[in-house]
Amino acid sequence: MAAYDYDIAIIGGGAGGLSVAAGAAQLGARTLLIEREAHLGGDCLFYGCVPSKTLIATAHARHLMANAERFGLPRVDLPPVDFALVRARIQSVIMGIRGHDSIERFCGLGAEVRFGAARFVNEHEAEIGEGTGGKRVSAAKWVIATGSRAQIPAIPGLADTPHLTNHEVFSLDRLPERLVILGGGPIAVELAQAFQRLGSQVDVIQRSARILTRDDVDMAAEVQQALEAEGVRFHLGAALTGVQAVGGQKVVSFTLDGQARSVSGDALLVALGRTPNVEGLGLDAAGVDYSAKGINVDARLRTSRKHIYACGDVTGAWQFTHAAGYEAGVVVANAIFRLPRMADYTWMPWCTYTEPGLGGIGLNEAMAKRAGLKPGVDYRVVTERFADNDRARAEAENGGCVKLLLDSGGKPLGVQIVGAGAGDLLGEWAAVLAGKVSLTTLAGITHPYPTRAESAKAVAGRVIGEKLFSPTVKKALHYVFGLKGRACVPNEPQ
Repeated sequence: MAAYDYDIAIIGGGAGGLSVAAGAAQLGARTLLIEREAHLGGDCLFYGCVPSKTLIATAHARHLMANAERFGLPRVDLPPVDFALVRARIQSVIMGIRGHDSIERFCGLGAEVRFGAARFVNEHEAEIGEGTGGKRVSAAKWVIATGSRAQIPAIPGLADTPHLTNHEVFSLDRLPERLVILGGGPIAVELAQAFQRLGSQVDVIQRSARILTRDDVDMAAEVQQALEAEGVRFHLGAALTGVQAVGGQKVVSFTLDGQARSVSGDALLVALGRTPNVEGLGLDAAGVDYSAKGINVDARLRTSRKHIYACGDVTGAWQFTHAAGYEAGVVVANAIFRLPRMADYTWMPWCTYTEPGLGGIGLNEAMAKRAGLKPGVDYRVVTERFADNDRARAEAENGGCVKLLLDSGGKPLGVQIVGAGAGDLLGEWAAVLAGKVSLTTLAGITHPYPTRAESAKAVAGRVIGEKLFSPTVKKALHYVFGLKGRACVPNEPQ
């Protein structure tokens, strides 16, 4: 057996790489974690999930104050937002979480951490660092978890026009008076609502005819309506023709319904998808197959070289932090335990953290139709609106619904939720669906009152009730127990 410096080496110190390193080291593998930046944590900690959700929380607080009258409180006249203070809070949250990803912690687990760019020189060796100062290391197995970055499309003039991505938007010196956002996906709409609530005038320019194209049309429409009510302006179905800087303004030109139009702002945010970080890794030298969409992997997350794995955004598949964490577990099972564990994304949840939030797990209607399923034949929909939920009404957040898809036999295919706290509510459904909990069991569980979580029990109860309270059951009970039937008939004189 060949002698290697390490049992396993991981390139990338983001969510996926950190999870693999922690798991492998604790299992006794000689582990090396390599990160090209000067700190661990990856995009999620510094430029993604953590700063965006912190910003959203700040914007939510200001939105509540601006709408105090809705709760029977006196009107509040709010001064303009000092974004420097917002930025400081974002950084404080990041630094507080950063301790979980410290070198000391991973050293304590048994993993060595090195900083510098890593480049394969062959299928088992990589060089860390640039130029002649680089040091070569070898490992029996490798994991590539280098993540992704904001995609910058070839729009005329964009490269020459100052613009923001998720890397810069959380560290602005001041709040933009007018913010133009290119894109209509989760990042775009989350930040559109947050900046609008903080005081910017936000314009969203989207190439497709709708936002949040992964989600069902009716569910995404509820999010769009809420954002429009707050002042966000959408330009959907726009064909971008150019971007330029004019007198300190960023001007975006596009055609819409055959007419030439333009929108300008003092800041421009590009949120048009993600690009996997595959450049500079020496993948050709290692014999690893990849494309512009990411590194090709099989169901066990092995690349074309079976001892080299890839997980997280770099594969171009499920670009969520929780997906990277899940995939890290699959990698550890295969690389360390040598068990043939396959990645299964059947019940992988996703969520957009607007207000109302929008999330799903399993199949939605769009997915079902793409799979060839016919509504009313292969699947049906059962809906429970939050307008019927007491907690939602008490908190003046009674928009949205839970939308349950059932197959022809009544088995759940998927759940979507649009409403306040959608992501949190998905947690129960993830346990129910992945744990194969029956709707009968769910309907029988006692939920605390009043909570939005009761919506899960309610929609399950609606399905079970169709059978339980059917004419057939009533007739049987009448026959067996002599029940006398209705005591009151609507519109009948008493």
